Order: sequence, then C-alpha cells, then structure tokens
Amino acid sequence: MGGTLKTKLEITPNLEPLFGTRDENLHLMEDELGVRIDLRSDAVHVQGPDEGVEVVRQIFEDFEALRKMGIHPHNGELNGMLRIVVNDPGMTLRKLADTGKQRSTGTKRMVQPRSVNQRKYLEAIEENDMTFGVGPAGTGKTYLAVAMAVSALNAKKVSRIVLVRPAVEAGEKLGFLPGSLQEKVDPYLRPLYDALFDMLEPEKVEKMLEKGVIEVAPLAFMRGRTLNDAFIIMDEAQNTTIEQMKMFLTRMGNNSKAVITGDITQIDLPNPRRSGLVDAINILSGVEGITFCHFEDGDVVRHALVQRIVRAYEAAKPQQQELPLEMAEAEPVRAVREKRPAVKTQ
Repeated sequence: MGGTLKTKLEITPNLEPLFGTRDENLHLMEDELGVRIDLRSDAVHVQGPDEGVEVVRQIFEDFEALRKMGIHPHNGELNGMLRIVVNDPGMTLRKLADTGKQRSTGTKRMVQPRSVNQRKYLEAIEENDMTFGVGPAGTGKTYLAVAMAVSALNAKKVSRIVLVRPAVEAGEKLGFLPGSLQEKVDPYLRPLYDALFDMLEPEKVEKMLEKGVIEVAPLAFMRGRTLNDAFIIMDEAQNTTIEQMKMFLTRMGNNSKAVITGDITQIDLPNPRRSGLVDAINILSGVEGITFCHFEDGDVVRHALVQRIVRAYEAAKPQQQELPLEMAEAEPVRAVREKRPAVKTQ
C-alpha cells in the first residue's frame, strides 16, 4: 500500500492551458487519481496517494516539454489524452503525443485517441488487416479510420483509399434526386467527405478524388472488384444486408487493409435481423487477422450532451420493449399508418 504524498508544482505561463475550461482537466485528475489539487497564484499543491501524485507530476512535466517542442493539443484533444493517461498506468502524455505524430504524417491534425477504447482501436487498425469498429454515434469510429487511411497513404503504405457506404435512407424516403449518378449518391457519402476535409487541405482532396487516389463510392459499386494496395473503409455497415457484407469483405486484394464501422442500434433496413454487421459479428469473431473493437457511450467525443443522449436511449430500451404495441403507438400514429383521419380528443 502506498502512502500519502504532498507536493508543490510551480506554474509557468505555458502550463495554464493544461488546466482546461473552468479547470476541467484538474477536476478530471482529482476524480480519477484520488488526489486533491489546490490552485494557487504561483503554484499547484497536490496531495493524495503516492501513485496519483506522481502521475500528476509527470503530466505537468510532460505538458511543459510538449509545449517547448511546439506541440499544442487543443482542449478537446488534451482532455481525451488526459483521460487515457489517468486510466492507463503505462501511458504518459509524451508517449501519446509521439504515437500521434507518427500517425499524423501529412495531415492537418494530430491523429490522437480520446479514450482507452479509441487507443485500442487505432492499435488494432495498425496491427490487423481487417478491423471492425462497433458502437454508438460520436465515438470516432469513422473519423479515426479515415485519419489512419490518410496517414497510411501519405506514408506510402498503400497507393489509394476507397471509402464505401451503403445508400440507405435513415427512415426518410428521399424519392427522386436530380443530377448525375455521383450527385445522387453524394448525400449518403457526406460524412466521409467531412472527415477527409478535416484531415487534408480541400484542394489536395479534390486533386486526389480527380486522380482516383481517393475513391468515395456507394457499396453497390464494389461488386466484382478486387481492391489491391488499398486502405478500404466501409461506414454505416449496420445497413448492409448479409449478402452485401459478404460481397464487400471478399473484395480485399494484396497489401490491403479494411476497416468496417457501424452502430447496431441504428439499423435502417426493413428487416434489422438481416443486418450484415450483426451477422459478421456472430460469424467472424475469432477468425485470425480480424479484430472487433467495441465502443461505449463513455467514448463519445462529440458535444457532452451527445453522451447523455446515448445513455438516455440505452436506459429507455427495456421499457420500450415491455410496452404492448397498443400503448407504444399513439392514436395519430396508427391513423397515419392506416391512412385514416386521426380521432381528435376534446
């Protein structure tokens, strides 16, 4: 058992960004490490278990070193890095920054995980030819996969990137869309474009798209192809049928890497039980060379409210399943389905 330690850490102007908005990063260290941090005008006083105080001291030291090296993670990145450091005894800020730099070759932003599961996901992509990222919205599944693809392309590990998505509407019937075939499918592929533009300059993305170095296509375009020397990503995989998933997984050629991302709680297929992602999880678990990474609501890296929304829906699931259909459907909803006027209550 470790003892209780009290130490004093001097504050320099470079250290102030470490505290975070309304000192949120200091509160994070206190909660996770069981320490007390008192912020004074010229120093920070840290008291608590030996191990916790030592981690805080190392964080302050590493952050100062990173600033001197010209590495300035923005607040969201820094908070995510700190979450990993305080939950993983073998990890430090400097180690995280070093691996982030290695992965960020030629990209506008450092490819940096913001949770332990995100770090495992990035390591799985590096170490395996095929990785599944499964979990709720906002956990960085697609964004990190695109970042790793761009990094691999810039490092010349692959010669092209292929981004794929099934063209399935999320509950809405869009009907006829005007324009060319590419213009018709672009709305479905927008999230992939967004991630690309966040990683690379727009002009560079446009040039790569024109030359075919980056290809963004609906899943239907994959049939009959063999994708060699490519980094292939399929997004929204929960909306593939079993047949489509098998077709896609067998497109891999030599020197290729595939990442499949999806959320099995947001299946938009007429028959959710026919989801290719659910089927693949059951069939391919344990197959050598394939890794499944599962994300939780704690990995959500969008607005803090998104995390609470995901948790609320998860908590409501059992109640919704227990409700009889008559109670679950309001009269106006049934009226719309039966194409008759709703009964108005006085």
